[in-house]
Amino acid sequence: MKGGLNISSVYQRIRKSIGTHVPWYKTLLRWMMVASLAYYMSPLGGLVFAGKPQKQAGVSEEIDPEQAMGGLSFESAQGPTLETVSFVEGLPEPAEFSRPELLLYTSYTIQQGDTIGVMAQKFGLNQDTIISVNGITNARTLRVDQTLRIPNQDGILYFVKNGDTLSSVAKKFDTTMQSILMANELFSENLKANASIFIPGAKLDLIDLQEINGDLFAWPVRGRITSNYGYRSSPFTGQGRQFHSGMDIGVPMGTPIKAAMSGRVAIAGYDSVYGNYVVISHHSGYRTLYGHMSVIRTKPGAYVETGERIGDAGSTGLSTGPHLHFTVYKNGVTVNPRPLIK
Repeated sequence: MKGGLNISSVYQRIRKSIGTHVPWYKTLLRWMMVASLAYYMSPLGGLVFAGKPQKQAGVSEEIDPEQAMGGLSFESAQGPTLETVSFVEGLPEPAEFSRPELLLYTSYTIQQGDTIGVMAQKFGLNQDTIISVNGITNARTLRVDQTLRIPNQDGILYFVKNGDTLSSVAKKFDTTMQSILMANELFSENLKANASIFIPGAKLDLIDLQEINGDLFAWPVRGRITSNYGYRSSPFTGQGRQFHSGMDIGVPMGTPIKAAMSGRVAIAGYDSVYGNYVVISHHSGYRTLYGHMSVIRTKPGAYVETGERIGDAGSTGLSTGPHLHFTVYKNGVTVNPRPLIK
């Protein structure tokens, strides 16, 4: 081997020095010497015996983990860390990571810039967990310096209903009775109606989560809100106190009006108050009404997608100018649309 130690020549010298007729243990010793020399000449052996190699021009001192044996780097003699194990695919989760644990809480004071998503990421939890354990019904009403409870594990609070059993609740949320018992420190499988229990690993219904986060509806038009949901003075006389069942959005005449959520058109017609209007039925008991249109561009029974044009803005019916009156119903009762719109 040019520029290095020739193992073959070393072997021949050893053989000449000890002769051809040697005891078995000397033969073994000879092969051990050859093996040691081969190891010393290897890259790994050179690192062990010679220490850190001198940096060569154009060569980085760092070892690329992708070029190391098996794609792994040898950082510690203590074995793989939790971080390396967690990114190895195809391995079962260690049993101690999935054992049921007792529910514990810590307190956290909301800081400037905090949102449900930011706090969830900060504590390694699902948004559902923080929302549920703190009884948050509108994520937009959170305020700085408000104190929240932060649990040590993911899950939601569940209020026990009449007829519920531990087995039925565990099946409902696809978890185990043992995890519910452990988290809530229950010593019996009997559940009391209306009692609140923590369900480890459970999540909120998607519709509930969208309602709370204000992600349920898209804007039907983009414009200036001229009148909010709730009590107001008469827009015609400026006096009295009347309840406004929706939200008025001022837009130019002819502005396209779009479905705020996919659904089926229930009504498309004329009313003395709402003028040309459309009502769309959605999932989960929701309905939306779009009033004062100049033109209706859909018909009853038609299925419309979110963002699909259903009419043009106008000032028909009882109106003071071109705008859209937008009402949201939940199970037949009007609700404030603003917290539900993205």
